[in-house]
Amino acid sequence: MLIGNLLLYQDRYSVRVNEEPDTLFYFFDYDVRTEDKNMQFQHFHSFYELCIMMCPNTKHLLEGKPYDLEAFDIIGIPPTVLHRSQYPPGDPCKRLIIQFNLPRNVTGLSNEYEQLLSIFHQEIPIFRFDRDLQKKLFSKLNDIFLLALKTDPMRDLIIHLKFTEFLTLLFLNREHNQYTNKSEMTPMEKKIYSVTSYIHTHYSEELSLDALAQNFYISSCYLSHQFKDVTGFTLTDYIQMTRVRNIQSLLINTRIPITEAALSCGFASFSQFNRVFQKHIGMSPSQYRKRNQVPGAELVP
Repeated sequence: MLIGNLLLYQDRYSVRVNEEPDTLFYFFDYDVRTEDKNMQFQHFHSFYELCIMMCPNTKHLLEGKPYDLEAFDIIGIPPTVLHRSQYPPGDPCKRLIIQFNLPRNVTGLSNEYEQLLSIFHQEIPIFRFDRDLQKKLFSKLNDIFLLALKTDPMRDLIIHLKFTEFLTLLFLNREHNQYTNKSEMTPMEKKIYSVTSYIHTHYSEELSLDALAQNFYISSCYLSHQFKDVTGFTLTDYIQMTRVRNIQSLLINTRIPITEAALSCGFASFSQFNRVFQKHIGMSPSQYRKRNQVPGAELVP
């Protein structure tokens, strides 16, 4: 089925190449979501993710901040960024989620891969293009959709090549991005996002509800209540997840001792850190490092 004369789609169709911890990994997930399946909390991954909604009037939260979406906008989500989709009431929303890892240390191509992935790290990694460019981009994904239906000994390699073409086209046309965020925030939402921004830049320091409330001239009770309403997290969970997110980066990209990583990111005790990390990641810090550390990781960040 061709949706909007742009993107091929089939309910509960998926394409997988390798597994999440692998250096090269792809998972294309074609499915529908409804308002009653909206996630209660934001979450994050250790891999990159692209989200393409095929219906209007959806929202996506990145680090707690809402962004309005039109059909076929492309949301790029880098590893360890908190995010959550919000689907509108009414008919189910068709969507395509692409989760992937790319080899980062290919001799002679490392710089090119870094450039491709840089589009995920810009201030607002959401892309909206005119119809002609949409067709060119989505034709690469449609090729992958059709290829996966066949038995081809070169299947996985061609999927990788086609997806690299897609990312390259996205990168080369990034200046033609027409996306603007029209989501309006109330004064309280702006206040809460100021708090989240403060947490992201001061996560290594001691943070408490009372101290943050005093710093932002708001009662601690009101801050606690409003923070949960706006972000979907309790303040404690948000602080912990922000710290864990930064520790993940250290475990992946450096050889800094785990205890030192925990202390540098604001955890007061190693036992607390182990408990929180296991809660949010589902494995121990040492297991996570063993599965995800990049080759040639530096001794220090």
